[in-house]
Amino acid sequence: MSASELAHQGIKHTELTDFMGAEIHGVDLNVPISDEDFTALRRLLADYSLLLLRGQDVSPESQISFSRRFGELEEHVLQDFCLDGHPEIFVVSNIIENGKHIGAYGGSKEYHSDLAYIESPSLGSVFYCLECTEVGGETSFISMYAVHDALPKKRREWLMQQKAVFDYPWNHEIRNAHRPPLSPEQIANTPPVMHPCVRTHPETGRRASFFSPIWIRNFEGMTEEESQPILDELCEFAMRPEFTYTHKWQPGDILIWDNRSSMHKANPFDEENGRRLMHRTTICGDRPYLDG
Repeated sequence: MSASELAHQGIKHTELTDFMGAEIHGVDLNVPISDEDFTALRRLLADYSLLLLRGQDVSPESQISFSRRFGELEEHVLQDFCLDGHPEIFVVSNIIENGKHIGAYGGSKEYHSDLAYIESPSLGSVFYCLECTEVGGETSFISMYAVHDALPKKRREWLMQQKAVFDYPWNHEIRNAHRPPLSPEQIANTPPVMHPCVRTHPETGRRASFFSPIWIRNFEGMTEEESQPILDELCEFAMRPEFTYTHKWQPGDILIWDNRSSMHKANPFDEENGRRLMHRTTICGDRPYLDG
């Protein structure tokens, strides 16, 4: 029995697809999880990139406490959209109260890996659904393990030699016109960074592609004009159905995803008439690297 199989013994789970995702059974996040079971849960996340827990009813304190077992938590650049009294919880919502949005609205409809634009991108996120619409508003995920393994050999070998410039202020200006502009301080706190386009997962040793249609301005040594067609080609390949899982939300769902081996995006819904309210914690990660 492999180390991965041994680690999984303490937690009951079923696979969501044959390439990513597992649903966890019999876990209540309001009840402390033993070290042994948490080790199993963490290994499942590393192997499957995405974990689903249904029927949860967690307080902000419970979500923060559970999330912290994975590591230190990020405080988001957009502090205006964090939960009052809980800066670790980033609110994602289209709901307006007293004439003001209570959370980040319009969610990114393009695939991305959270905080890929900072020096040490996030390990992952814990995303809790409090309210959702019956139609639309799903979240789609791509296995970047599967994408890397399936890329044509020449393109995969080329990508392993590349680094990309991730530029948040540049991306915010061209894609987030519906949100307030970044302050000079926010711009100063998010300078462009460079990451390898293939990364080694530190817990599994597997390689995963590391790119997305947003935030990447150019490949190292190439112009934007030269880079964008190649990036478009890579993203078109990654978005094939055989690498994609789309989650239909129910209130009480919690999804935990691993940014080191996946991308995700929000799907559209009727934001004028529907209501969507999510609480997200984001776990600090390490600087991406490629071994060998």
